[in-house]
Amino acid sequence: MKNRLGSAPTVHRRYTVKDFYRLVPDGQKADLIDGVIYMASPDSTESNDINVFLICLIKAYVDHKGLGYVSGSRFAYKLDEHNAPEPDVAFVRRERMGLIHKTGMTGPPDIAVEIVAEESEERDYDVKKPLYEAMGVQEYWIIDPLGMNIEFYHLVAGKYEPMPLEEGNIFHSEVLSGFWLNIHWLFARPMPSAYAKLREILGE
Repeated sequence: MKNRLGSAPTVHRRYTVKDFYRLVPDGQKADLIDGVIYMASPDSTESNDINVFLICLIKAYVDHKGLGYVSGSRFAYKLDEHNAPEPDVAFVRRERMGLIHKTGMTGPPDIAVEIVAEESEERDYDVKKPLYEAMGVQEYWIIDPLGMNIEFYHLVAGKYEPMPLEEGNIFHSEVLSGFWLNIHWLFARPMPSAYAKLREILGE
């Protein structure tokens, strides 16, 4: 198994979720996809800023509304014996929080967010998208600071459909009722205050 990211590791066996937890150190971001363990390199400053902003914004909104659970990039979702991705940000509805346990969750999140890095581009667009679709993740957000691209998908009859933006820049989530996002916030430098944008979303 190679730890150089961007290309698939050389694998002599298909790893299981049990192997994944045993082999990957605590605190190391990684994904188990189709029995392959992909280790992640450290975030760039830009990716980290977007990640922190989204976690703060979404978690504050979810907590304020009592909607469920928000996880960051070191939290695994066991989809089956050979798939346990760790989305950069994820949301789980309150009624499904019973599936969360000490080391992750059994089952998919309701929203998965991936922030594209140079090494993860193919994985985020071409591998995780069909995986999340097949496993029933209701919304998938791909945020690509390198390509200055953002894509939002909603699961309809088992297939992902792209979600339109209002006025070309405003995204409204169908899973997080009342939550919206101006995509320009994510590429602004310096990034805006998550607290200020939460108040804007809430209409305060």
